[in-house]
Amino acid sequence: MSAAWKVMGVCNATPDSFSDGGLLPTVEAAVAHSLGLIEQGAAIVDVGGESTRPGAAPVAEDEELRRVIPVIERVAAAAPQAQISVDTTKLAVAKAALEAGASYVNDVSAFRVEPQMAALVADAGCDCCLMHMLGTPQTMQVDPQYEDVVAEVCEFLSERAELALAAGIARERISVDPGIGFGKTLEHNLDLLANLGAVAALGYPVVIGLSRKRFLGELTGTKRPEQRVAATVAANVMAFERGASVFRVHDVRATVDGLKLASATLARDGR
Repeated sequence: MSAAWKVMGVCNATPDSFSDGGLLPTVEAAVAHSLGLIEQGAAIVDVGGESTRPGAAPVAEDEELRRVIPVIERVAAAAPQAQISVDTTKLAVAKAALEAGASYVNDVSAFRVEPQMAALVADAGCDCCLMHMLGTPQTMQVDPQYEDVVAEVCEFLSERAELALAAGIARERISVDPGIGFGKTLEHNLDLLANLGAVAALGYPVVIGLSRKRFLGELTGTKRPEQRVAATVAANVMAFERGASVFRVHDVRATVDGLKLASATLARDGR
């Protein structure tokens, strides 16, 4: 297992995200938050203008553009050392974000909503993340069912990665995300975390996004998302041990500290 890892800090320029919706009501607030994430150790800042929490309503294209593009422009100018990701399924938003300074497309639909996204990423030569989601944010937590969640998620991610390769995206530009909490029960999430090595065996960097999520609260009894920092760090350390290398989180400093310790410890036995 490679000891290399990166933290992706979350900037939700949204009024309705599950953990921090509405906390960044202006461009200025979102930019300041993003720069703070970078200062805490985030190598990537993931800027999103449409919530993907369970039951979230879709956002119009012009509104999503209004929310994210000024933030990306200003963060790119202020912190050129950091990579900026745009969290979107919309082709027009991704295109505008890349022109504004982003170099990473984080598409929770894995190019299913807008298949032309693959060609855009290939032409731009940028990085991308392909995530597994059962259904849509509106339906994904309505009785999700699998015969074998690990095998089905791996099969999906392999298929979407092959599609990306066929579209001309360089292999080293592709990451995969098993989609913790996106159409999964508590048991599904635990199965995926326990068997994350199977996802890593696909041969692509594994992004893990479990920060503050509800299943952590179910396990620990913490009702408010901001109380789930310790559980988030513990779960990310376990994910790192099982092959994940990019960690999408709200709490950057705590995660960086946990991964530094895990990395140093694993290095002692050659991992």
